[in-house]
Amino acid sequence: MFNNYNGFHLVQSYHDLRHMRKYHPSNAVTRFIKVVIVALVTLLLWNMPTEWFGIENLTIIQQRVIAIFAFATLMWILEIVSSWATSIAIIVLMLLFCTDSGISPMVNEEEVGKLLSYKGVMACFADPVIMLFIGGFVLAIAATKTGLDAQLAKVLLRPFGTKSEMVLLGFLLVTGLFSMFVSNTATAAMMLTFLTPVFRQLPPEGKGRIALAMSIPVAANLGGMGTPIGTPPNNIALKYLNDPEGLNLGLGFGQWMMFMFPLVVVLLFISWRLLLKFFPFSQKTIELNIDGGMQKGFHSWVVIATFILTVALWLSDRFTGINANTVAMVPFCIFALTGVINKRDLEQINWSVIWMVAGGFALGYGLNASGLAANAVESIPFGEFSPLLILLMGGAICYILSNFISNSATAALLMPILAVVCGAMGDKLAPIGGTGTILIGVAIAASSAMILPISTPPNALAFATGYVQQKEMSKIGIIMGFISMVLGFGLVYLMGILHIL
Repeated sequence: MFNNYNGFHLVQSYHDLRHMRKYHPSNAVTRFIKVVIVALVTLLLWNMPTEWFGIENLTIIQQRVIAIFAFATLMWILEIVSSWATSIAIIVLMLLFCTDSGISPMVNEEEVGKLLSYKGVMACFADPVIMLFIGGFVLAIAATKTGLDAQLAKVLLRPFGTKSEMVLLGFLLVTGLFSMFVSNTATAAMMLTFLTPVFRQLPPEGKGRIALAMSIPVAANLGGMGTPIGTPPNNIALKYLNDPEGLNLGLGFGQWMMFMFPLVVVLLFISWRLLLKFFPFSQKTIELNIDGGMQKGFHSWVVIATFILTVALWLSDRFTGINANTVAMVPFCIFALTGVINKRDLEQINWSVIWMVAGGFALGYGLNASGLAANAVESIPFGEFSPLLILLMGGAICYILSNFISNSATAALLMPILAVVCGAMGDKLAPIGGTGTILIGVAIAASSAMILPISTPPNALAFATGYVQQKEMSKIGIIMGFISMVLGFGLVYLMGILHIL
C-alpha cells in the first residue's frame, strides 16, 4: 500500500536494506546454522516422551502444538524468513498434523488425542480483528489516493507558525495523530518527505535537523498506542480481551481511546521537551512549504464524509452497539460502491501484516482448542505467581524482543500465553487491575520499543535520512521507552482498579 504515499522511495529503500541484511550471500552459513537450530529444537519437542514436559495428561496433539509454538518463536526471533512466511508455516503445520483434515496416519484421534478443527484454524485468517485491520488499510488507501492526508498535514501544521520549536511540536502531534489511523511506516515516510525542504533550511552545524528527524519515528511509534487500529499489538490485545469464549471484557474503540489518547498526548509533549533539550535549534524560525493537496471531486467528499462517519461510529460504539470490527467494514463497503477504491487498490492492502497476525491467532487457537492451555493451567501453579511480577515480566520480555524483531510477532507470541496465565490467576490479578492491565501493558511495551534503527520501520526511515546517528536514536529511545512504559503501566493499573477497563 505504500506506493500511494509521498516518501515511497524511503519505504522501498528500507525494505531493500532489510532484505539484503537477511539474505545476503555472505550470510548463507549463518542462516544455515539458524535453520539447523530451529529444526533440531522443533524435532526434539515433537518426538520426546510426553512425560518429560511435566504437564499432566499431555496428548500427542498438544505436544505438537508446543513444538509448533517453539518453531514459531525461534523463526520470528532469528528472522530466518519473513514474519508472514513463518505465520503461513504455522497454519500449514497445524492443518497437516493437528486437525481433522490432516495426514491420516498422523491424526488418528484415538492415538494422538483431541484434534483441532481445520475450519477453526483457517478461520483465524477471517477473525473479526482481521476485518479491523483491513478496514484500517482501506481508510489509509482512500486518504492517500485522494490527497486527504497531505491536505490534513498542511492544515494541521499551519497553526504552529514558523518558530522552530513550535514547528517541531507540530510535526510530533500531527505524526502522532496520523499514526493512530494510518500505518506508522506510511505516516513516517510521508512526514519525512515534508521535512526534506526544511532540512535544507537548517544549518548543518546545529542539532535542529536531528530533533526534527527523530520527532517522526518517536511520534509514529507512540501515536500507534492511541487507537485499537494504530498498531498490530493493539489489535491482538483487543482480540484476547474481547474474545466471547475467553475474557469477554467488551472493550470498545471509544473506551480504548478514552484512556490511551490522553496518554499519547502527554508522551508527545514529554518527547518534545526532551528533543529540544538534547538537540536544540540554532535557527529560531523555519518556513514550511508542503507540496500536494486534496483532489477536487465527488470521491474526495465521499472520503471525508466516510472518515467522519467511521470515527464517529468507532467512538460511539457503547451507544450504537456496533463493535469496532463491524464498523471497519462500513468504509470498505462505501468506498467499493462509490468507486473510491477498485480492485487494483485492494492489491495495495498490506497482506503480509494480516498473514503475520493470522499465524499468531492460529497459535492461540491451537493452545486453547487442543486443551493444552487447560492442562498447563492445572499443572503449573499460576495462582501462586505475583501479579506484579507477571506484569513486569510480560512488559520487559515484550519490550526487549520488540527492539529486535517485529512487535507484531512479539505480541502474537506473548498474548495467548498471558491470556492463559491471567485466566488461571483469576482474582489474584485484582490488585493490579485484572487481565486488561497485563495485556494492554504488553501492547504499550511493544510500542515503546524504539532503541535501534531496526526496532521499527519509522526508526529505520529516520536513520536513512543520514541526520540521525544510532547513539542519538538509542538515547532518546531508551528514555522515551522507559517513560512510556512507566506512565502507560501506571495508567492501565489506575483504570483497572477504578474498574473502568
